[in-house]
Amino acid sequence: MKPATLLKLSCLALLLQVYGGTTAAHAAQVRSGLDLPGFDQTVRPQDDLYRHSSGQWLRTTTIPADKAELLGTNMPAVVDQRIRDILQDLALKPQAKGTTGQKVRDYYTAYQDTVAIEAAGLEPIRPLLAEIAAIQTPQQLATWVGSAQGQVETPIWLWGGFADFMDPGLNRVMAWQGGLGLPDRDYYLKLDDAQLGKARAAYLTYLTELAQLSGQTRPAEMAQRVLELETRLAQVQVPVNEARDPARMYNPLTAEELMAKAPGFDWAAYLTAARIARGDKVTVTQLNTAIATARLFADLPLADWKAYFTLHSLDASAQVLPARFRAAHFAFHGKAITGAQVETPRAQRAVEQVTWALNDALAQQYVERHFPAAHKQKVEAIFQNVLGAYQQLMADNSWMEPSTKAAALDKLSKYKAKIGHPDSWRDYAALDVRAGDAFGNQQRAKRFDWAIKAAAAGKPMDRKAWAMSPLEVNAFYDPMGNEILLTAGILQAPLFDMRADDAVNYGAIGATIGHEISHGFDNMGSQFDGDGVMRQWWSEADRQTFAALGARLAEQFNAFEALPGKTVNGQLTLPENIADLVGLQIAFKAYQTSLNGKPAPRIDGYTGEQRFFLSFAQSWRVKRRDEHAQQLLISDPHSPPEFRANGAARNLDGFHDAFGTQAGDKMFKPVAERVRLW
Repeated sequence: MKPATLLKLSCLALLLQVYGGTTAAHAAQVRSGLDLPGFDQTVRPQDDLYRHSSGQWLRTTTIPADKAELLGTNMPAVVDQRIRDILQDLALKPQAKGTTGQKVRDYYTAYQDTVAIEAAGLEPIRPLLAEIAAIQTPQQLATWVGSAQGQVETPIWLWGGFADFMDPGLNRVMAWQGGLGLPDRDYYLKLDDAQLGKARAAYLTYLTELAQLSGQTRPAEMAQRVLELETRLAQVQVPVNEARDPARMYNPLTAEELMAKAPGFDWAAYLTAARIARGDKVTVTQLNTAIATARLFADLPLADWKAYFTLHSLDASAQVLPARFRAAHFAFHGKAITGAQVETPRAQRAVEQVTWALNDALAQQYVERHFPAAHKQKVEAIFQNVLGAYQQLMADNSWMEPSTKAAALDKLSKYKAKIGHPDSWRDYAALDVRAGDAFGNQQRAKRFDWAIKAAAAGKPMDRKAWAMSPLEVNAFYDPMGNEILLTAGILQAPLFDMRADDAVNYGAIGATIGHEISHGFDNMGSQFDGDGVMRQWWSEADRQTFAALGARLAEQFNAFEALPGKTVNGQLTLPENIADLVGLQIAFKAYQTSLNGKPAPRIDGYTGEQRFFLSFAQSWRVKRRDEHAQQLLISDPHSPPEFRANGAARNLDGFHDAFGTQAGDKMFKPVAERVRLW
């Protein structure tokens, strides 16, 4: 994650020549890459870009019964099928004991062996439950909570592999608020919301079932005590939009310092058991919550905490316990929370689980089969073009003071991208995987993963390591590394298609790249400089101007009704909305530059500019169940897909020019009302 060097403009010009735009001379040989059958021609793009590009797909698509949502890109399903093919190939070949191939095969088959899981009953988890039952003192409780890191989510949840905000060359563990069985604190605290009330009732039922199935005495009473304890936790936790301010999040403390600031919990015993070296600092991201949670550990009966960790351990392991536990788990997590109607097939869950446990082993084979070097070269060219467009916009900006602009351009000059996959892979030699031991394999994989992260704490950051699996369909920006990461999983059609015309690629993957680049200048990323150090490099006047522009955008999104009577939280989603808007703006500018002054061909009846925006809109094609949509509306920092598409496009002059919008069109927004940050 070391800063990238500045790409000289002459090099950028060369890239533009090599990867220039599609011209009319070969337009007939290029397909657009748009999903034309998914369009709804009864809806004008001037009225609803999202539904014009996806209305037929939305109308005719059915969400699979085991899913909470269906992505129109279908990319996760493609990745899963490719992984399944790799697993099938492994199963057909002999795998020597101790090899990674043997571990992948045995983990995968053991997870699917429901006969063995049923026969084992509760025996595999009894030692863990006995550990909790044996806790007699607050110190023993703190020790157990520390030892459970990575296995059971706890009220103080440690995450490894983060750079220190003030010294990004140093690896730190972060401590986050957590430990809630429901998706967000609002599920406990908004007592006047009927839908959330149903979720609370379903959760209480689930906790009661876990207690009954595991043979606990007075299961209903135990479940009620756990729900009340979690409600107390929710009361001291901060809302998600307040939990993401880097300045508030940066509280690096040793165990001794935590003991002084947050008495009531044995932080030394906790961190020692979690394998954090004595004297190492942990970045406590919500300090006031940690202080209040420590007090809850002291004030609430030990028996209540033991009940809480007993039921949470059962919940975390339900998928590798007998069928009655799995059924209870789905009834709550699947049906009640996301609206799914049936469980995901066991074979599919096995793919997901082995992919998590031995990710790099599968990712290495995946990229060898499905991510050729030419893909990386093309994406690198698009990245440099989009970055160059941002540099030009920043250089031309009229409202920033010279000192702020100079620092901004310096930051952009140091951007770099990790594309596709890492150059080295995790070694699984120390991971013990046994045939027919689904529960044990899961526990050992969790401990193995946490041990690696804990061992890295307090040491120099591994600049070549990836914080995200190449198999994920995702991209992100790391402010401490000042870099974006684009996985092999996301670099596939329709988001990125080597055979599609440039307008569609720039509208999809180009806008995604622009989105991630622009995170470096949103209300969070802008707190870090080009070297990844958190510092105030904006003038106060510029900060206020940017905040005022952001407030205008938040106001727009506050007006969007996502579900009947429920609107988007414009403040919670502001960083992502800024990234969508600016990312689209710079991707469009990069696309126009890539044409080298030549007109774009008309393909499928659309101009190049129109295809760009249609591709962007189609990239957000998603169909969701209402239960899942409500869950995301409360806690997800991203706006619902249709508002990401329409909300960004309607603020760009290029969209209005491309489709000739005018007053009276539903997508039309007067020039004075369009938000332009750069």
